Amino acid sequence: MALTPEDVPVATVSDGSRVVPLESGSTHSLTSEKDMIKTLLHECLQAKEFAYCPYSKFRVGAALMTNEGNIFVGCNVENACYNLGVCAERTAIQKAISEGHMNFRAIAIASDLEDQFISPCGACRQVMREFGTEWDVFLSRPDGSYLKMTVDELLPMSFGPDDLRKKKVFRVHNGC
Repeated sequence: MALTPEDVPVATVSDGSRVVPLESGSTHSLTSEKDMIKTLLHECLQAKEFAYCPYSKFRVGAALMTNEGNIFVGCNVENACYNLGVCAERTAIQKAISEGHMNFRAIAIASDLEDQFISPCGACRQVMREFGTEWDVFLSRPDGSYLKMTVDELLPMSFGPDDLRKKKVFRVHNGC
């Protein structure tokens, strides 16, 4: 039986913004990792419902939790010019960034794949990596099962912001 958003108890989302404040002391605070996972799975399942995927027919939803406990959701949005589409994970991350959040605790991803866990594409992995390697990624299936990984496990030996600050062999003479 597939897990639906209604199967997972979670706080009500405010004003259609798809952001759930989860600061400590709030009536929606999460007391355990299990609560956090349930909340993220619920939110990514709901986000999947808004996917715009007329070409691939492949719905994906993502729910990203900041270190402060805010949740930003995203869905995939396709385009007739295929390479202009945006994945759910990047949508959620870009929404969080545009609201001033850059420190992430976890992201959960949902799709309609029946027999395997949804996994982020390479571009999404690299965007996740931009914001650290040790935060959690929950890959889920419609039945509610999930696989917990870190960004580092999804993208080992990755290239990130620190690499740009490392000593280089030569200096480019065009002002860089």
